[in-house]
Amino acid sequence: MPTPRRRRRGITARWKLTLSYAGVVVVSGALLLAAVALWLLRYVPDAVDVFPNRYDLTRAFIPAAVVVMFVLLAIGIGGGWLLAGRMLAPLDRIGRAAQLAAQGSLSHRVDLEGPRDEFRDLADVFDAMLEQLEAQVAEQQRFAANASHELRTPLAISQTMLEVARDDPRRDVDGLIDRLQDVNTRAIELTEALLLLSRAERRVFTREPIDLSLLAEESVETLLPLAERRRVTIDEGGDTANVLGSPALLQQLIMNLVHNAIVHNLPADGTVVVRTHVLPEAVAVVVENTGPALAPHVVSTLVEPFQRGAERVRTEGRSGDHVGVGLGLAIVQRIAQAHDGSLVLTPRQGGGLNVTVWLPHPYPPRPA
Repeated sequence: MPTPRRRRRGITARWKLTLSYAGVVVVSGALLLAAVALWLLRYVPDAVDVFPNRYDLTRAFIPAAVVVMFVLLAIGIGGGWLLAGRMLAPLDRIGRAAQLAAQGSLSHRVDLEGPRDEFRDLADVFDAMLEQLEAQVAEQQRFAANASHELRTPLAISQTMLEVARDDPRRDVDGLIDRLQDVNTRAIELTEALLLLSRAERRVFTREPIDLSLLAEESVETLLPLAERRRVTIDEGGDTANVLGSPALLQQLIMNLVHNAIVHNLPADGTVVVRTHVLPEAVAVVVENTGPALAPHVVSTLVEPFQRGAERVRTEGRSGDHVGVGLGLAIVQRIAQAHDGSLVLTPRQGGGLNVTVWLPHPYPPRPA
């Protein structure tokens, strides 16, 4: 973390405003007194035999003017100090909230009351930023804890199998190697998923024109053997849907959706429908699959990392196909957000899930 540059302590903003207020008051008073002296006293005779003459009034006026100037200066400083304090009070509250946030406390809010003005708008924006930061930090902490647990699990399994095999003189070496390979594959898949998720969040990619319908077709062809082993029928089609984005990330997005729809399906005779649509407001990729009924509150948690739903737990398929590492929809959501899009999950009537990814048009029409 970079060390903040040390600055020489200068005059405070409150004193600057106070001196500014006092200066305005004193200058205004001086101009008023000068106007009296120049425009009114000139009409007083300057003759010696007249009393009071201009000299007498000037001699009486100057001490009074000096006293008035000191009084105005005191009023300007005192009143300016109070007014500056009232004006800067919201900034003090925002500064204290920022200091607490810098110390790690993101739950504090400025929460300014009163009608809207520049300070209230600033406080509201700052509160919204703190709320978003708090949510992101909490999500990252949950993700780090879950990722640590998920990465620890295959390592612990490998260690256990090796210890058992070492103590068992009749160990099956070939079976041990196969099981260790499965566990190692699981760890590699999880690590690659975490790296892909980090890449999507940082948006480190070049945007290129890409047709989502071609990516959907390629994904279906790649995953067709998996679908056949699980006795799942895939229906793919739709419009030519051009967007701007990363071909690799968008390919991974559709692959995750189709893979998720295949492995979280009915035990047999399930279906997956993949469609691309071009609508006036956006481009959409829709993946719909049959499967067990899902409650709305379960569907809302499926985009969280390592969440698989009540019935969507990781198991081994008939052919040893992994259901996944629990990051499929989380990666889809991050990739969609990195492309300024969104992910919508809805339970399918009759069981299963309907997933829609909305992405912006590559060249949106200009408003008339």
